[in-house]
This record gives sequence, C-alpha cells and structure tokens, in this order.
Amino acid sequence: MTDFRRVTDQLSVSPQITAAEVAEAASMGFRTLVNNRPDGEDPSQPSSAEIEAAARAAGLAYIHIPVRGGPTPDQVEQQRQFLASAEKPALAFCRSGTRSIVTWSLGEAMAGAQSRDQLISLGAAAGYDLSGVLPG
Repeated sequence: MTDFRRVTDQLSVSPQITAAEVAEAASMGFRTLVNNRPDGEDPSQPSSAEIEAAARAAGLAYIHIPVRGGPTPDQVEQQRQFLASAEKPALAFCRSGTRSIVTWSLGEAMAGAQSRDQLISLGAAAGYDLSGVLPG
C-alpha cells in the first residue's frame, strides 16, 4: 500500500517504495523520483539500481541522493538544484520519508523560498515534525 504524502502541489514524500509502486506513482502523475535512502540499509529494500530501472521504464526522471543521518549542505543543495529543474510533481522517498522532507525543507529554507513557519506547517500536514531541524 502506498503512503505518498503531499507536501506541496510540486512535491510529495514517502516511505520506501517498491518497483511496482514506481509504476503506480507514474500513473498518479508523478514525473520525477528522488531516492534519499542509501543502498543496503535493510536487506529487504530494493536497490537504487532497481528503482532507477523501474523509474526509467515508467518514463520518470530519477536521482539517488543517499542521506545517512542528517543531510549534508552539499546534499541539500544537490537536491534543491535537481528539483528546481526537474519535471513536477516529484516524489522523494527514504525509509520513512523523514530524510526526504528534511532535505527538501532545508533547501527551501536556504533558498528563502518559504519561511520556517510555512515549512513547519507543510511538514506537519504531511505527518512530519520539522521544528527541530529548521534554522530559527
């Protein structure tokens, strides 16, 4: 069962998805996938290569930005730049969705695209608490 959580009209986040859910995401109108989960975190998770192959087969753009713990400034910037030019809407995922929304929200904050309060509100509506990760 998919757990795609809408953050904005342009971005949703999700816990780990399967190759079959990639096709479902495409059928729901997603155009881009961002994989923030490092390979090998769990022996049962599909590899980045498997998800990328499914994404390509479904006509989706794909990027793998593996985040361990909290995202680095380089990862935040890489994801921000990729999403700035990627077809929307995008779906970003990791084990629980937390690293994906944190990485995205830090990029939004860095760029001044949205206020801290706006980002915390968007996170809360999607089921994530961003109050401890966004700069004050």
